[in-house]
Amino acid sequence: MITFLNFGIKDFIDIFLVATMLFYIYRLMKKSRSINVFTGIIIFLILWLIVSQILEMKLLGAILDKFVSYGVIALIVLFQDEIRKFLYSLGTHQRVNKLFKWFTNSHNKKDADKKNIMPIVMACMNMAKGKVGALIVIERKTPLDDIIKSGEIIDSNINQRLIENIFFKNSPLHDGAMVIQKKRIVAAGCILPVSHDTNIPKALGLRHRAAMGMSQESDALTIIVSEETGYISVAMQGSFQLNLSAEELESLLTKELGEN
Repeated sequence: MITFLNFGIKDFIDIFLVATMLFYIYRLMKKSRSINVFTGIIIFLILWLIVSQILEMKLLGAILDKFVSYGVIALIVLFQDEIRKFLYSLGTHQRVNKLFKWFTNSHNKKDADKKNIMPIVMACMNMAKGKVGALIVIERKTPLDDIIKSGEIIDSNINQRLIENIFFKNSPLHDGAMVIQKKRIVAAGCILPVSHDTNIPKALGLRHRAAMGMSQESDALTIIVSEETGYISVAMQGSFQLNLSAEELESLLTKELGEN
């Protein structure tokens, strides 16, 4: 009864933070298809608490204590990719970004430069009509220098004709991705990381998987023009927006790029 009466706001915050942390770890494990590992860890921790704290078994408790001590290092090694993605998603969360923008008094919150957006939109529409496949990555906050180095350096102003020529079927660079950085076309023929997410519809091809991989490893916005259907899609923050019209693509680019 005394323990219950001593339960204060600090204890409530403590429990809430632990529950929130476990929930996010659960979501992370579920996405990476490691939910069974997460369940096993929880069972082990409960067993450890019972043995060492409740039953106070010194020998078995000491052995389990060693497992817990070294187990943390083992988990970091085994799940380094998942941990990196979790920390990245935490850092790029919309509310966190808004908070930083408020502190730094960031301007340029509403409209991106139409002069740089319209050539991309028009090129995508023309390529969609001719069913010319394309993959255009637009860098935002996460640097894409490693991706840029995998392709051919161009360093040009954003130009509709140039975009269409790069992705023309006989062009040597049409199979890779184009990267736009700081309102300039900096490289083409770039190699993107391919997502192996089983939730991606089978109807979507390798370009969509590469775009999804890019969106899972960075905050980049990637435009896909399908060679099979001519549909225009966008991959961003680990999800697709499929079959966009010219107006929808323009609106999306204006909104998202205007926030940088």
